[in-house]
Amino acid sequence: MRLSLLPMACIAALLSACGGGNNDTDTGTAQVRAGGPLATTSTEMQLDTGDLSSQDAQQFAQPSFHMAPVLLDTPADAEPGSAATTTAHRQNVPSEFRGLSTRRLTVQALRLIQADRMPSSIDGTAAPQASTSTVTTYTPAQIRAAYGLPALPASYSNLTAAQAAQLGAGQTIYIVDAQHDPNAAAELAAFNSKFGLPACATKGITSLPLAAASKTACEFSVVYSTSAGALTATAPSYDAGWASEIALDVQWAHATAPLARIVLIEANSASYDNLLGGVKLANNLGPGIVSMSFGGAETSTTSSADSTFSVAGMTYLAATGDSGAGVAWPSVSSKVLAVGGTTLTYSGSGTRSETVWSGTGGGASAYVAAPGYQSNAVPGMGSATRRTVADVAFNADPKSGQYVAVIASGSSTVKWTSIGGTSLATPQWAGLIAVANALRAQNGKAALAAPHAALYTQIATVPGTYAGAFADITSGSNGTCASCSAKTGYDASTGLGTPNAGALLNTLSGLTVQTAPVVTAATINGKAGTALTFTASVKATNAVTYSLSGAPSGMTIAGTGVVSWAAPVAGTYSVTITAKDSVNGLNGSGVYTVVVAAASSTTTTPGTSGTSGPVIKAAALTGVAGRVLTGSIGITDATSKTITINISGAPLGMMFIANGTTISVIWASPVTGSYQLKLVAKDGNGATSSVTMPVTINAR
Repeated sequence: MRLSLLPMACIAALLSACGGGNNDTDTGTAQVRAGGPLATTSTEMQLDTGDLSSQDAQQFAQPSFHMAPVLLDTPADAEPGSAATTTAHRQNVPSEFRGLSTRRLTVQALRLIQADRMPSSIDGTAAPQASTSTVTTYTPAQIRAAYGLPALPASYSNLTAAQAAQLGAGQTIYIVDAQHDPNAAAELAAFNSKFGLPACATKGITSLPLAAASKTACEFSVVYSTSAGALTATAPSYDAGWASEIALDVQWAHATAPLARIVLIEANSASYDNLLGGVKLANNLGPGIVSMSFGGAETSTTSSADSTFSVAGMTYLAATGDSGAGVAWPSVSSKVLAVGGTTLTYSGSGTRSETVWSGTGGGASAYVAAPGYQSNAVPGMGSATRRTVADVAFNADPKSGQYVAVIASGSSTVKWTSIGGTSLATPQWAGLIAVANALRAQNGKAALAAPHAALYTQIATVPGTYAGAFADITSGSNGTCASCSAKTGYDASTGLGTPNAGALLNTLSGLTVQTAPVVTAATINGKAGTALTFTASVKATNAVTYSLSGAPSGMTIAGTGVVSWAAPVAGTYSVTITAKDSVNGLNGSGVYTVVVAAASSTTTTPGTSGTSGPVIKAAALTGVAGRVLTGSIGITDATSKTITINISGAPLGMMFIANGTTISVIWASPVTGSYQLKLVAKDGNGATSSVTMPVTINAR
C-alpha cells in the first residue's frame, strides 16, 4: 500500500507535535487508569494499495548499456548458416574520444561531439588522427561459437521440431524497457539481414492473453504498457538512450533464440512503477521470459514488488548494473535471475577466455535475506546471510562489444555500433532460457520458470555438471572490496560463471526441476482465552522444517506443521509460516491471518457497495516505562485501492510511520498506564471497520 497523510494529520504522524506541547495536559477520555497524557487530536491517514511504496514508485531506473565511442564500418554480409569469421572486427577509436564516458553514449551524442571536436584541414578534408585505441566487436555467429550455442542452419524453412527448438521456437521473450524506439522493427530487420538471422514477422497485439507462439517462425510485436499492467494505444515519448537500449535488447535476444517470439513492452517512463507495470503486462500476456536491462537503487521496501516477479510460468532476468561493485533493483530480488558481465577474448576457434568486466555490478543486498538456493553447498558461496548478486554472467565489456544496428529518430540510415554492458548480457541469458524451455517442451517437461533451483542446487552443487555447464570466471574484479575479485566457484561479480551453452542446455532440457514448498495462505479464526490450533497447508516434494515470523507471544509451530496458541489474545495477527525443503534447501512462505475475537473488540459497518470493511490487524502492545515500545498495525482490503484510517486515543509522544501495508507504532518514552487506541478504517467503497488496540505500560 502507498500511504500518505491527509491534511488534517500531523506531519510524519508524530502525535507529540499534534498536542498542546504540555506534558501536564490530560484529555484522558481513552485512559483506563492513570497514565501519560494523550494527544489532543486524532491522526488520519490515506492508504493506496500497490506493489511499491510511493517513494519507490517514483524512483527512476537507468538502462545498463555502454557504447564504444566510435561508429563502426558497415559489417560484411553473412549468409544464413555461414561459419563465424575467425577474427573479430577491430576498429580504431580517435584519440580525442578516448576520454569519453561510454555509459549510455548514443549515436546522436557521438555525432554531436564529433561535429564539435573533429579537426579538419583548410580544404575541408579530415585531418590525420593521432594515436588510436582499438575496440573489438563480435558478430552473432562469433558469439554463438564462443559460447557453444548450436550453429545457425543454412535455411530456416522445413526445420524439424528438434531443430526449431534449438532456436527457441514456441517460446516468448518479453523485453521491458522505458520510452519509445520508433525504429525497433527496422533496426531488427537490418540486423537480421546483415548477419543471416531469420526475419521476424511484425504482428500487432490488441488483446490478452496471447495465443501460443509460432513453432516455426519468429514474430515481433511492440506494445505500450500502463503502470497497472494494461495495454494502451499511446506510445511513450522518444529517448535516444532508451531507444539504444531497446535496439540492443531486441537484437541480441533474437540472435540467441532466433525463432522465439519477441514482444517489446515500452513503459511510459523509467519510474519504478511504470517499469513494473511493463512486467505486469508481460504477466498478463502469458507465459514467457522477461528481460529487464535496467536498474536502480534498492530500498528497504522494494521487495514489496516481489509478487510481480512470482507469477507461474514466468522467468525474470535483470542486469546487475554497470557501476562496479554494488547491487541494483530489480536484479537484487530473490525472484529474479541477476546477470553480470565479463570481458571476452575469442579468436574464432578453440576456447574463449574471460575475466570479470570491471564495470559489472555485484554484491550483497542490504535488505533481502539470503534465499535458500544460495546455500553453502554451492562452491564458493559460503554462508551468506543476504541475497548476493550476480547469479550468472555473459560478455558485457564495451571493449569486447557486439554489433548493434541503430537508426536515429527521423532517419532511415542504419549506423553500426559496438555496445556492451550488463544490459547486453541480460537478453542473451533470456534467449538461453527460451531455448532451454523449447527443448524441455520437446522432452515433455514443463518450462523452467524460476531457474534458480536448477542452476544452483542441481547444477552448481554437482562438480562434474557444474564444470561442464559453466565456465568459472576466476580472474578480474569489479572494485577494491574484499568480495570484489573473482575466485573459484561462485563470486559476486559473475555469479556461477558464463554458460557453456551446449552442456548447459543439454542439462537444463532434461532436469526434473526442483521446486520450493508451497505454503497456502489462510485465515484462522479463534476466541480470546480459548486454546487455538491449526495445521499449515504445505505442498512439498520432500520433508520440510517449519518456522514462524510475526507470531504473537505464546504461538508455536511443531515439526508436523501444527500451530498452537494456548491463550490467544484478542486481535488480528499476520503470521508468516515458512517451510524449508530438507533436501534442496528451498523455502516457501505463506501468510496466515489469525483473527481472535472478543465481543467488544471489533465492529464492522457495511459500505454502500455491500462489502465488509477493511481488515485491521492490530495486536495488543505491552511495554515498560521509559523503554522504547514498538508495534505494528496492518490494514488490508480486497475490494478497494484507497483506505483511510483514523487513529485516536494515542498517548502523547506515540508516533506512527507508514511502510508499505504496515503502520509502524513507535513510542520512544512510554509512561506507565493503560491506553486504548481506537482504529477506524474506511475504504473507497464507504465500508468501515474499527478495532480497539490495548496498550499497557508497566512500571520498571
